[in-house]
Amino acid sequence: MNVTGIRTTLRAGAVTFGGSSMLLVVAPTFFLRLLGLPTDRPLQWAMRMIGITVFALAGNLWHHAATTSGVVLRRVAWLMVASAAALGLCTLTIPVHHTWFTLVYALVGFAFSASYLTFILRK
Repeated sequence: MNVTGIRTTLRAGAVTFGGSSMLLVVAPTFFLRLLGLPTDRPLQWAMRMIGITVFALAGNLWHHAATTSGVVLRRVAWLMVASAAALGLCTLTIPVHHTWFTLVYALVGFAFSASYLTFILRK
């Protein structure tokens, strides 16, 4: 396991998802438009709730990058392999016509998943 690589990926994920969370909370309509989804008030509310949750995820990623080691770091990385891949898949299944943003957002999820997997398997 490449600990430095996992820590770097965790930090990059914290920054990426922390930024996304702020956008979700502050400008949910903009985010919904990027995804090609309707911008009605209930969806805006849901996006803000998701943003708050994603902010907590970003904080946990940063915390684990700074403090976790050994078996626990490996478990966190495996969890993120699955979670990031699921994010990519979920993004690709949005029930609307794909926009450039949905494709990029899915690719970001898959890239994080691949990064974690690579560093777990690398010595």
